Amino acid sequence: MIEFLKSHNVDEKLIEDLLHFRKFYDNKEENLLRIPKPRFYYYGREVWNMAIAALLEGEHILISGPKATGKNVLADNLACAFNRPAWTVSFHVNTDSSALIGTDTFVDNRVDLRKGSVYQCAENGGFGIFDEINMAKNDAVAVLHSALDHRRIIDVPGYDKIYLNEATRFIGTMNYGYAGTKELNEALVSRFMVIDIPPMTKSKLTKILLSEFPNLNEEYLEQFSGLFLDLQLKSQNSEISTKAVDLRGLIGALRTINRGLEPLLAVKMGILGKTFDEFEKEIISDVIELRIPKSLGKEDIFRL
Repeated sequence: MIEFLKSHNVDEKLIEDLLHFRKFYDNKEENLLRIPKPRFYYYGREVWNMAIAALLEGEHILISGPKATGKNVLADNLACAFNRPAWTVSFHVNTDSSALIGTDTFVDNRVDLRKGSVYQCAENGGFGIFDEINMAKNDAVAVLHSALDHRRIIDVPGYDKIYLNEATRFIGTMNYGYAGTKELNEALVSRFMVIDIPPMTKSKLTKILLSEFPNLNEEYLEQFSGLFLDLQLKSQNSEISTKAVDLRGLIGALRTINRGLEPLLAVKMGILGKTFDEFEKEIISDVIELRIPKSLGKEDIFRL
């Protein structure tokens, strides 16, 4: 990861301070497996500079942006870069404060606290990743206010106060426009430094695809990245929803093609199948047909 940051021209002083952070804060042996080992890297020098600088200063960050821009990839990359164990919370309608902090349970015939992910993160100096934080219920995130500001504590009713380990940081990610999302409370947002991720660019997308598929032919590297960017543009122009703008789906399609599946069938599973509206399917099908000929085979897309 450090070599990637250097090759990506991230500020040298920030990398130097990052390495000092890694040496200063050690990890318990039982938490080593929680340190992410990312399969993908986030490409974006300015975003890296902003994120590293904020986290080094003890700030918590909120990563926002449209779908398929690498928000969760960046969050995992940051935990890896700082060499910190990560606890991930995926917010949904049933996530409440007890899921974050902990809940009462019986241990040896007595009531004890079964520690939640935020509690464990706080005491172990981890990076807490709040996935889709704008889907959280108010009572779930209200318990975090004192942890996210200068107090850096969590008061657990009936138990002790939790004082955050000096290495603890929290990273929130959010898509705007998803069903079930809402505007974040102003008091919560004020406790984060916000990084707005820009939409996917051609150069960034080609780097991602080549890192995953180094034997991808240049012609079809162009076509598959163009397919994604065409769909992204149509989504931005409100011609289609964001459902088919799915980088995971595109990579999954290429993997199954590499396995031997017919390219059009793979793209139907990875891209076209993500929407269930017939009118939208027609628009997406037209975009696919312009980029992916029916006669195409694996040998055309990948170098053997």
